[in-house]
Amino acid sequence: MTEEKQISADEIALYDRQIRLWGMAAQTRMRSANVLLVNIGALANEIAKNIVLAGIGSLTVLDCSTVTALHLGGEFFIEGSDVGLKRAEAAVPRIQKLNPRVSIIADTSDFRELPSEYYSKFNIIVATELQLHDLIKMNEFARQSSIPFYAGGSIGLYGYVFVDLLKHKFTIEREKSNFPAKIGPESNTRSVTDVMVKKDGPKLKEVISKVESYKSLAESLKSDSLTKLRPRTQLKVSPVLPAVKAMWEYYKTSGGDAKPRSPEALARFHNLVLEACRSLGLPAGIASPEFTASFARNIGTELSPVAAILGGVLAQDILNCLGQREQPIQNWVVLDGNTSSCPIYTL
Repeated sequence: MTEEKQISADEIALYDRQIRLWGMAAQTRMRSANVLLVNIGALANEIAKNIVLAGIGSLTVLDCSTVTALHLGGEFFIEGSDVGLKRAEAAVPRIQKLNPRVSIIADTSDFRELPSEYYSKFNIIVATELQLHDLIKMNEFARQSSIPFYAGGSIGLYGYVFVDLLKHKFTIEREKSNFPAKIGPESNTRSVTDVMVKKDGPKLKEVISKVESYKSLAESLKSDSLTKLRPRTQLKVSPVLPAVKAMWEYYKTSGGDAKPRSPEALARFHNLVLEACRSLGLPAGIASPEFTASFARNIGTELSPVAAILGGVLAQDILNCLGQREQPIQNWVVLDGNTSSCPIYTL
């Protein structure tokens, strides 16, 4: 973290409600945070709105693309008059209006041409709507500088979030129960490092310090953790998870941003989804041809309601990470608009 900035009296008044919720120390850490947001599509619009209103220190929007008419349907930081302008430069003035106290910076560089040193000045990196090889590379840059990394994508009715917080320390406060927390491993990824009891009026509270360990994106995609689930539980895993992996593979093998639309392409995409199921140790039966056809039709589209849900989930976890409060996501979230579900999977 960068040096924490003092919160002024007017900021205390402005953020009074959330300071009461998560405390002054957490708000101060947020106020000192420099966040990088790569690409400013529909999902990133929601993320930017939520974290800027919460009072982070600065937000850099890195996007070299130009606004087209296709962007106007799902993005609320650009307007028809912006067509032909750089998307970052068009969006930043409207993001700034949400909270004048936050520094908002537009960077129209191509992220593929930036050196790894560029990323070292940020406290959190959020990459949206990128291909797998770009996400893996950016995740590696983040790990080199010990920076928490988020990835997300909005795919019509579907979407995903990936989280890599390296080794993340956080605290949870709860009313003291008859089964006090114990120092030591709590799960395969999480350990309790300290337990403190304090008095809160007539009640006793436990302040539990924990550390959560994460895998990189590349490592998580090689995980065999889903093979350890019971067969009945495996059948309940959302097919969106293997479909996202298949989407990246389709892009890689089709040489660009071609969408699976023809019957031959749909059949090939379905086979890639089945292949992804096998690689994750999941039964092929979780992904029907009807589902894969629906997912394929949604590739390359943005729906504002889906982006709002997914962006809210991702932004809230960013704030939890910065504030070092509450349990963070570990480490995948997928959203299925057909079933109105948003499960979390640990890979």
